[in-house]
This record gives sequence, structure tokens and C-alpha cells, in this order.
Amino acid sequence: MLPLGALVWVSLRPLLRLVICVGCGFAITKADIFPVVAARGAGQITLNIALPCLMFSKIVPAFTPENISALGPLVLIAFIYEGIGIIIAWFIKQFFWIPHRFRYGILVAGGWGNYADIPTSVVMSITASAPFSGAQDQTLAVAYISAFILVFFFTLFPFGGHKMVAWDFIGPDVENDEVKQMSRTKRRKVFKNLMNAPRLVVPSRRPGSHPDPEKADDRPESMTSSSTPEVQSPIPQRIHPAQRHVSFNCDTESTEPAIDIEITPITSPEPTIVHADTMTFVDSSTIVRENPDGIEKTDIPPLLSPASPPLRLKLAKRVKSFLSSLLLPPSISIILSFTIALVTPLKALFVPIPTAHIPNAPDGQPPLAFIQDAASFIGGASVPLGLMCLGSALARLKVPRNQWSSLPVGAITSLALGKMVITPVIGVFICQGLTNAGIIDPNDKVLRFVCIFFSCLPTATTQVYLTQVYSGTGEAEHISAFLIPQYALMIFAMTILTGFSLHLIF
Repeated sequence: MLPLGALVWVSLRPLLRLVICVGCGFAITKADIFPVVAARGAGQITLNIALPCLMFSKIVPAFTPENISALGPLVLIAFIYEGIGIIIAWFIKQFFWIPHRFRYGILVAGGWGNYADIPTSVVMSITASAPFSGAQDQTLAVAYISAFILVFFFTLFPFGGHKMVAWDFIGPDVENDEVKQMSRTKRRKVFKNLMNAPRLVVPSRRPGSHPDPEKADDRPESMTSSSTPEVQSPIPQRIHPAQRHVSFNCDTESTEPAIDIEITPITSPEPTIVHADTMTFVDSSTIVRENPDGIEKTDIPPLLSPASPPLRLKLAKRVKSFLSSLLLPPSISIILSFTIALVTPLKALFVPIPTAHIPNAPDGQPPLAFIQDAASFIGGASVPLGLMCLGSALARLKVPRNQWSSLPVGAITSLALGKMVITPVIGVFICQGLTNAGIIDPNDKVLRFVCIFFSCLPTATTQVYLTQVYSGTGEAEHISAFLIPQYALMIFAMTILTGFSLHLIF
């Protein structure tokens, strides 16, 4: 076991390298020498070229038919962490007010963490030296990370997680004051239900009460006055600019929520007029026309309503959209890499395998080893370039310095603590439980470390780009206030978790 001083240094050193890379991107952005167009191009290179090459160069040599069983626990842990984050965000939404244009975005912020740049940088640095086994464990760790990245892309794009960001910008905006009032009402209702929960277990009937609903409604007016509005006040609303339907990452399906989405009326603690969304249908076949001689009925042929598309076309459109979302370079690279790694004759074309009898190239290497070399060379640019793009994105976030009173400070603080404190604690217990149950191999120290480390990751900056696209204005004012505290807290939380996990594993 490492001494305490060495343990702290091993845990802190990778984060120092991370901070330097992020700081470089932050500095050149503030110096106005890394414009938006350049940052966007660098991000596209990282996402579509460098990251797929890095995954390919690590997965092919690392995975074998003997250790492919580790893929199951990795996928399970990835889904568990996303579920925990969404549940924490949902509870925050119940007890704190959230801006109307971030009511679904907070669920995305809670569920989807930064699964690419930050963990790849830190894990590669830690597993490359003691107490791990060096380059072999480093390659295996990046291969394990690919499972989390695969789950991230599948759940965010093909499974429609990104559409929740788009739902925030459907319909008119609501003032923050009105949202705060609704949040207070909801909070009172939740606490009232919790206080009345024991009484609901054993229902009791008061003497003289009537089961007849008509008699039960015959109560003094003072008992029902609280539920009957006496003063009518309309809801202040702002009309949001015209929305823009965009296709993000080849997803051709509309981002509007389906018909079965529950739409709740907007209410406030003060008496408020609630206008139900009703539609009046007029039978166009009978229109009454008044003339001096009397009332005359005129028959007019009914108007033909547009027929809804057949179910077969709807299903075909959804399947096409799902498959097109799968055709992202990182997803293709990961799936292709796993296929090559598990088929020995294919794997022998890229990396040396003693049991495979395949003619080598003139230099004694496998015939396609040059592809593996090129992938390793290009993939080396993925982590530093991605971290610089992260620094550039943080530098462009607008922080309202003198408007903290107008920000949802309670929700911002709760989400930061939930992501960087509560989730890591839960993650350690879950990973230890799965290890004791035999689901996670206790002898695979790299697997245990990767599973624990991924519990302490801030919200993905991908949500910033999604918000800018779906907002129609290119702004992401709400997500920035939620991101910055998480990344500030990440340095301390990640250092403590890394040191504790190394102490626990070794």
C-alpha cells in the first residue's frame, strides 16, 4: 500500500495536467486567438477523428474472449450512474425552482456526465504508473472507458436523450417569479403529503360523515373558500422567439415531444385563471345563415382533414432515425473494434498473436499493423485537444456576476453536490457490493478503479452545444450557471475519490 503522501500525489498529479490543458484552451479563448469557428472545427476533429482512433487503438489489443466478460459490469454501471443522476436531478426539481427553459435540461445535466476527455486523461495518467502495471493497464483502462462512451452516445442520441433539451424550448416562456411561486406551491404540497402519509394508511371516518358525495359536498362555504379562486390574475408570460427545427447528428426525427407527453396546467399560489387547452369543433356540413325572411340552413360539404400517416410509415421513420443516430464515428469505431478484438483471425491482422498463423509484412509486423500505428498516432491528439476545447467552452460561458439573486442557487448547489459528492459515495458502495457479489472481478483492479472513478464526473459540455442548437438563438444561459460550480468542485472531489479508491483497491 502506498504511503499517504505518495497516495495524495498520485491522485493529484493527473488533475494538474488536466488543469493545465484546460487552462490553455481557456487562455487562448480569452486572448481572442481561438475563435468560435476554430473551436467548433477542433471539436469536430476530436469527436469524429481523434476519439474514434483512440478507441480503436486501445480496444483491439486490450479485449480478448477471456476478458470480454468485463463489458457486462461496465455497461451495467454506466446505466446505474445515469439513472442515479436523473433521479437526483428529479428530486432537485421537486424542491427547488428551475428556470422554465431548463425544466428538462436539468435531467440531462444530472444523467449524462463528461465521459470522454476528463476520465480518459486522468485514468490514462494513473494507470500508466505504480501501483498499476504500466502500459498494459493503461491500454486496458482506455478499453474499459469505451464501454461508458458507447452507453453515453447510445442513450443520448439513438435513445432520444437529447430531445429533452429541445423540449425546454417548446411553447411560450414563463417568468422566473411565476416559476418560483409554482415551486413553492409544489414544495408545500409535497411536505403536506408527507405529513399526511401516516393518516392515509388507516382511513378513518368521522362521526356523522356521509359516504354520499352530494351530502359530503354540502359543507360550510368557509371550508371550501381556499379551493375556490376569488381573484383572477393572468399568468405573465413571455413569447419566445420562433423555434427552429434542427437536425442534430443526422437525427431526422422531429424533436417535439410525442402526444403522450403529460402537459400540466400552470398554476400559482395566488388565485390564477387556468385556461384549459380546448379546441371547438364546428360541423361544417350545417352552417346556419340568417336572412330577412328567417333562418335558413345551408348544406356545405364537410372539409377533408389531413389524414395521419400510416403506422407503418411512422415506424419506418423512427427506425431510420434510430439507425442514422447509430452511425456516429465513435459508435461505429467502438462496435467495429470489439468485433475485430473478439475474432482472432481479424485481430491477428492488426496486432501480433502467437497462436495465429498469418503471414507478416516485410518488417515482421502483422499485415495491417500500420493501421493500428496510425490510429494510435492520431488518437494521441484526442485527450489534449478535447481538454483545450473544454477550456474554450468554459471561457465562453456567460456568468451573471451581479445577478446571483435571480439564479436558482439552491438547484445549482444541490446539483453540484449531488454529482460530485453524493453520487461518488453511492458509487463506491455499489461497486463494492457488485464486487462482493462476484459481478465485478475482485482481481481486476483496473476494472474496479474505472467503475468507481466514473461516479465522480461533472455534466457533459455536450449539453452546452445541444442547448445552443435547440434554443434557436445560439445561447446557453442557464446551463452555464450549473456547469461552473461542478467543474470547480471536481478538482477536490476527484482527488479525494482517486486516493480513496486506490487505498481501497490496493
